[in-house]
Amino acid sequence: MEACQKSYRSFVLVELAGHINKGPVICAEGFLFELERRGYLTAGEFVPEVALEHPEVLESLHRDFQRAGSDIVEAFTYNGHREKMRVIGKEELLEPLNRAALKIARKVADSKPGNLMAGNISNTNIWHPTDTNKQQEVRSMFEEMVGWAVEEGVDIIIGETFYYAEEAYTALEVAKASGLPVIITLAPMASNQMQDGVSVVETCVELEKRGADVVGLNCFRGPQTMLPYLKEIRAAVSCHVAALPIPYRTNEKEPTFFNLSDHDSCTCPAPHGRAFPTALDPLYCNRYEIGQFAKDAYALGINYLGVCCGASPMLLRQMAEAVGITTEASRFSENMSNHFMYGSNERLPENIKALGDKA
Repeated sequence: MEACQKSYRSFVLVELAGHINKGPVICAEGFLFELERRGYLTAGEFVPEVALEHPEVLESLHRDFQRAGSDIVEAFTYNGHREKMRVIGKEELLEPLNRAALKIARKVADSKPGNLMAGNISNTNIWHPTDTNKQQEVRSMFEEMVGWAVEEGVDIIIGETFYYAEEAYTALEVAKASGLPVIITLAPMASNQMQDGVSVVETCVELEKRGADVVGLNCFRGPQTMLPYLKEIRAAVSCHVAALPIPYRTNEKEPTFFNLSDHDSCTCPAPHGRAFPTALDPLYCNRYEIGQFAKDAYALGINYLGVCCGASPMLLRQMAEAVGITTEASRFSENMSNHFMYGSNERLPENIKALGDKA
């Protein structure tokens, strides 16, 4: 059995490495925000009940991201862990939710040759650096989720959005025990270090030493405040690096979307007193900013790219196209040459085009 696991891991690792080595791999994330926008998920709770309540919607979103260029179909089990289910009083739905999300992702991945399907574990929000009981509780949650993922036939395990280094190491240890390739991405908060005092770059170096196949960053930070760390990480590790920013305009003063403000122009602020998570709209990156981030990251030698919370299929397509990938959805990429006022098509009447500067 152990020999079979090692053989399968080697096979999938070769396939994953083959994807990344020959060019950029695109991985869609950001299901939470997109499904909340579509009316299938509660902001604040952010629990993926959609996998049980509206599986057709989740499948459709996976397919939209797949058409936009995602090479990896990541099961939507983010926040689908035991503690979150306890918070909303639905712990009995934990395993059914996980298995439903995994089956949907497997179905979508199998529909496109070459796609990989990923199981997912993430920050639990209960990790405590000195409480061994909490640490064991987190480990147990990871173990059950990874176990279900393996049983449902995942190809790789993604552990994401860790802001404690030790929680990331625990996630890696549990995920590696599956015998599958493991990707671990961190999400440093505004302190610009992991919450247990370790530097972001040192954590990535340690993750590589402990056997992570891909390390990097996801979520919390937009292009401007993620890219500087990516440069340092790329220079410090030998393995592949992942880069999955949020599409919001974080900056040096406000490095994460948790502390982004919109005081200057907002006439109706959110009742909870901050832009995150439901009043971030004016702070959204446009598609060209996301495309430029992808180009910059790819130029650094970062071949694993995606967009996290706030992602849409359009932004993912823009990222893919920015690094030279033509996607199924590229059939509908912008073509301003046919716009009725701003186009260049010879059939466009001059008197209507002349309205462009006055419109």
